[in-house]
Amino acid sequence: MTEEKTHQTKESISEFLESFRMASERKRLGFLTVLEERVEELIGLGSSLMSGFESDLCDWPPGFILQLVHKTDESFLKNKLDCDDLSWFNAPSDAGLDYSPLQRYLLNENFEEADRFTSAKLRELAGEKAVKRGYVYFTEVESIPAIDLLTLNQLWIVYSRGKFGFTVQAKILESLGGQYDKLWPRIGWKKDGIWTRYPKAFDWSIEAPNGHMPLVNQLRGVRLMDSLLKHQGLTDKIQPFND
Repeated sequence: MTEEKTHQTKESISEFLESFRMASERKRLGFLTVLEERVEELIGLGSSLMSGFESDLCDWPPGFILQLVHKTDESFLKNKLDCDDLSWFNAPSDAGLDYSPLQRYLLNENFEEADRFTSAKLRELAGEKAVKRGYVYFTEVESIPAIDLLTLNQLWIVYSRGKFGFTVQAKILESLGGQYDKLWPRIGWKKDGIWTRYPKAFDWSIEAPNGHMPLVNQLRGVRLMDSLLKHQGLTDKIQPFND
């Protein structure tokens, strides 16, 4: 055991949680194994477990903690954190939509169902015509409330260790000079010039490439994706991603 890991295991679990919360992105990722090893101690904190975290920030450590304890004790969120619908994060909606199902899917790392839910809500947010036709036109994106788009984005980020979300995709696109032909293979939507087949060929796991989810239909070109990533509600919220 390295000296650093020995120190991590000797810290009280509360001290270690604070170190995890305040650490750099690279160090946070290095702490995950120790957290997994100390999950029973996390559960032992009871209702105070999440006291150092904020439920309205777009930061992934609390999402990882919730996923970890939920895997070990499925009753913890309901009994200790009073989350009857398993929704710990604030999820505001200007359209009056309920995002608790998305929180449940992501909490359980059911990314495929989370993606389907996200697509359905984007159609609802775009309007009745989008719901009826089954997809969103790029011209309808501007009318989507910024608050709802930010909520969808935040939930994907906090429950994916910062790997997935619209702003993650936007940041990757920016790093590639805005070239979509380079983005598609980078995020796993295209390989050797061929579009990844939906749904079975996509990687519905945390091991997927950064930016792999949520999906956006590219059969009608890049305009929908471009409108989404450049939505005014997202442009000043681009998050760093793990490379």
